[in-house]
Amino acid sequence: MAWSADPARVEAKCAYCHGKAGASTEPDVPIIGGYSVEFLANNLKAYRDQERACPDTKYRNGPNKGKTTNMCEVAHGFTDSEIRQIAVHFSKKKFVRARQTTDPALVAKGAEIHELYCEKCHSDGGASAEDDAGMMAGQWMPYLRQSFDEFVTGKRPIPKKMKRKLDEINAGDMEALVHFYGSAD
Repeated sequence: MAWSADPARVEAKCAYCHGKAGASTEPDVPIIGGYSVEFLANNLKAYRDQERACPDTKYRNGPNKGKTTNMCEVAHGFTDSEIRQIAVHFSKKKFVRARQTTDPALVAKGAEIHELYCEKCHSDGGASAEDDAGMMAGQWMPYLRQSFDEFVTGKRPIPKKMKRKLDEINAGDMEALVHFYGSAD
């Protein structure tokens, strides 16, 4: 489905799941406003080319509310130019952090694990868009869990350096990271 890259139309369509200005209010749908152009474009291309997991979800709002979809279907047919325009549009939006409950002990443990294994590529505690890596600080915890699962099970492409780091930590460490990132204000 090719979309016009008209910003108002793009934002309206993406808002059906990702919320106004990419500020998702759904715990299983990522916040996309404020990410870097490169990160957004690379992920949209991966969906379009079916190079990453595309779990089914339902439209949350709009004319297709309740109907099943997935990001591979949404991105199918996007041109590189459309992807770039969409990425530029959402990169200019503010990243609105999710408000959620975390376990303070896991947050502290996650901070240590992040510093040892993740800070080099996900700087500023996972909050920097300038890394062109996923901004995890303030992202929805259920979405982070799903992402870790996709990386560990090979359903989602992962850089070799990141794979080596993930291979060194266990499921409990990953849950601590989820709490650390989920706690970020």
